[in-house]
Order: sequence, then structure tokens, then C-alpha cells
Amino acid sequence: MAAAPAVAALGAALLLAASVQASKYSREANEGLAAAGAKRREAGEFRVVRLNQVWEKAQRLHLSAVKLAELHSDLKIQEKDELSWKKLKAEGLDEDGEKEAKLRRNLNVIMTKYGMNGKKDSQLVDTNYIKDGTESDTLDDPRLEKLWSKAKTSGKFSDEELDKLWREFKHHKEKIREYNILLETVSRTEDIHKNVINPSEENLVKEEILHNKHRELKDKLRSINQGFERLRKVSHQGYDTTSEFEEPRVIDLWDMAKSANFTEKELESFREELKHFEAKIEKHHHYQKQLEISHQKLKHVEATGDKDHLNRNKEKYAMLEEKTKELGYKVKKHLQDLSSRISQGLQHNEL
Repeated sequence: MAAAPAVAALGAALLLAASVQASKYSREANEGLAAAGAKRREAGEFRVVRLNQVWEKAQRLHLSAVKLAELHSDLKIQEKDELSWKKLKAEGLDEDGEKEAKLRRNLNVIMTKYGMNGKKDSQLVDTNYIKDGTESDTLDDPRLEKLWSKAKTSGKFSDEELDKLWREFKHHKEKIREYNILLETVSRTEDIHKNVINPSEENLVKEEILHNKHRELKDKLRSINQGFERLRKVSHQGYDTTSEFEEPRVIDLWDMAKSANFTEKELESFREELKHFEAKIEKHHHYQKQLEISHQKLKHVEATGDKDHLNRNKEKYAMLEEKTKELGYKVKKHLQDLSSRISQGLQHNEL
């Protein structure tokens, strides 16, 4: 009988050792993340010169820690696309300049989104992630303001559901904003195109670029209209308890996917992928919140002058910053891939 307690004790010891080892690996991984970030900053944050210039400019703006991490993720996606384009161009695969034009357009969207286009932007007035509540922001659209006001006073929503609905409203506001930026870019290009009198092969190429821009506008407008109808329905009726998804971007993708030319099997596969995507977004949100808390704590510790405490907080902040950037990039890359697949399905419908 004495063997049983001995086996139990051995098992407990092995579990403890495994736990300590896992903790060690986790700590080492986090320290490695922070060290990799520091090394990258020394060499230049990005491999594309103009993206480094944008990043350096952003450091001088009063953006929150979370906004900076978001910008970093956007610029990493831009970097990936620009490096892919350079390879295509070297192989002579972007003769019409369409992909280059889209890259310029995307960078313009990023610059405008973070208030680096020389215009004042109300979006950047309140940049604190935690304080982004229902009273500290506006929707900049009378229709949305009216819907939100009705939803708040309807009594149909719990506090948690109101927070969820507010995220959907803010997401819709951001979609409208990006559509307007793209529309302005297209309008400028069309004005230049109209001023050219003699048609040429170069102008035919420009027409093709404009056509592709219009298709992008059409996709965005379709998404905006579907999103508004959903907000109107939810605001009046409340949330459907059988709803599969909660994250606004995932709800958007699912609504668009149901309109695309997918088979039943493809749609089911897409649904499963969206569940994984939503989990990834939730993890990213968690790290964003932790980063904001760490940033506020760091500012508090800096004021106390305790060097040891300050160094520990700096290390934790650096780790959280890198993890938030990494997850932000993964979320945006996944969103880009999913959106591209839906866009192809929608175009197939129109053929």
C-alpha cells in the first residue's frame, strides 16, 4: 500500500516541475518578444523607407499606446503588400500600375485614419482604449445617432449588450469613414483623367485602374448598406439569442459571405474559420486592454521615481506592446485574406 502515496507524490512533483518549466518557457518567450522589438527598433522598424518615415512621424503625435500598436499593425500589412508588389514589378507583372495605385490609396487611408494627413480629425480626440465608452465619442451621422439614442432608451438591452451594440456602431462609423477617404481619392483621380483630351494607351490603363477603384467602392458601399440594415434591425428588436457571432467585423464578413457565390460546404467551412477568427480578435482585445492598463501604470510609476519598480514596469510594457502589435498584425492579415475570398465570390455573382 505504501507504493500508492509514493506514486502520487512523484506525480505531483512531475506536475510541479512541468508547471515551473512551462512558466520559464513562457517568461523566456515574452522576454524574447521584447528583445526582438528593441533590436528591430535599432535597425529601423520597417524595411520600406517611407513607412519608417510615417512611423517616426507617429511617435511625435499624442496617440495612445493602443493606437500606436494599431498603426504598427496597419503599417506591417502595408509593408507586406509593398514588398510583394516590388517582387511583382521586378517580374513585369504590374504593367498597368493597378497594384501600385492601390498601395498608394491604402497608405492614404492609413495616414488619414491616424490624423497624419495634415487635417484635424475628431476620431483622435479621445484615444484612450479603456475610456472609449458611450459618452466620450460621437457617431458623426444623424441616422446613427438617432438609432443609438433609441436603442439606449428602449430597455431592450442589458449593459453588456449596449457595450456590444456600441462597438457595432463605432465599427460602422469607421467603415463610412474609410469609404469617404476612398471616394475622395477616386474623385481626385477622375478629375485628372477628365482633363486629358487625347486618348492613349496610358489613359486606357488609367481607366482600368478607375474601374477597379469603383469596384472597391461598390464592395464597401454594399457592406455599409448591409451593416446599417443590421443596426436598424437590432436597435429596434434587440439581439437575437441565436446569433452566432458578436464581433462586428465577423458579423460583417458572415453577412457578406451569405451573399457570395459559396456552396453549402464552402459556407460551412467559412463559418468555422470565422469562429477561429473571432477568438483571435478577442485575444487581441484582451492584450489591448492590458497594454493600456500597463501604460497608465508606467506613467504613475515614472512619477514616483522608484527605479527598480520603473524598470520592471518598462519590461512588462515592452512585452505587452510587442504582443499587441504581433496579434494586431495577425488579425489584420486574417481579415485581409477572408475579405479577399468574399470579394472574389461576390464578383463571381456579378459575372
